[in-house]
Amino acid sequence: MAHTKKVLVAGATGYLGRYVAQEFKRRGYWVRVLARAPEKLQSVGPYMEPAIDQLCDDLFVGEVTRPETLKGVCDGIDIVFSSIGITRQRDGLGLMDVDYQGNKNLLTAAIDSGVRKFVFVSVFMADRIADLARARELFVQDLKQSGLAYGIVRPTGYFSDMSEYLKMARSGKIYVMGTGINTINPIHGKDLAEVCVDIAEGTENQVEQNVGGPVTYTFEEIGTLACDIVGVKKKIVRIPLWLATLTVTLIRPFSSHWYQAARFFTTVMSNDFVAPKAGSYTLDRYFEEVFSQV
Repeated sequence: MAHTKKVLVAGATGYLGRYVAQEFKRRGYWVRVLARAPEKLQSVGPYMEPAIDQLCDDLFVGEVTRPETLKGVCDGIDIVFSSIGITRQRDGLGLMDVDYQGNKNLLTAAIDSGVRKFVFVSVFMADRIADLARARELFVQDLKQSGLAYGIVRPTGYFSDMSEYLKMARSGKIYVMGTGINTINPIHGKDLAEVCVDIAEGTENQVEQNVGGPVTYTFEEIGTLACDIVGVKKKIVRIPLWLATLTVTLIRPFSSHWYQAARFFTTVMSNDFVAPKAGSYTLDRYFEEVFSQV
């Protein structure tokens, strides 16, 4: 009887992690999820990502920042997938605590348990958003030196991130940096999950892949799309790059979380973030689905 491959999905309560767990299960894997707050798995996520509590073969409750809670998490596992990353500063933890050390703790557990492959999601054009991506890219270096087969996926941006445009549209104003003509091809979690699982299943031992969605948009086009879906007249507010940069600098002493968010937002909107295309899910379809749920 063929061995059913076993996978651990870390970050399973997040936007991408849910889709990845779902995709592994669809392809016949035995799926263990690592979660800090497992109750979140029981309901649909804030960006319509699926509830996956019924898809999981095993639930492991632990925190990557506390290695003592990870004992046995990778036992019997063939492949580890991690999209672990901090979305907002909490419990006094920062990027280095979670994005770097948390993943490093998980990697140590994987090595100790004889895991074959580790797939990790970092950030596209990490050099452009250096301080925000540094912790993830430091972990990438450790992963490359670990001796494990690895896959590193660098997406341009998630559709969930683009939901901010729907919020702006509802408020009546779309804010863009500079001219608004910089471009991005964001990707839906379901499409990105298929890329991640393809890499996990691949025979190559060392893979690094940049990836974006099937359609490239200017940031103003995304704002226009959001206004069309919401049914409001488009009002574009252009923020000069010098003013955006100054504002971000002024935020820094007061809030690390808002500084990180604002720095990421301004950096992305003032550069072209376009990667090789994958998937078929378009942003207008996603906006319509999200808006219909409000």
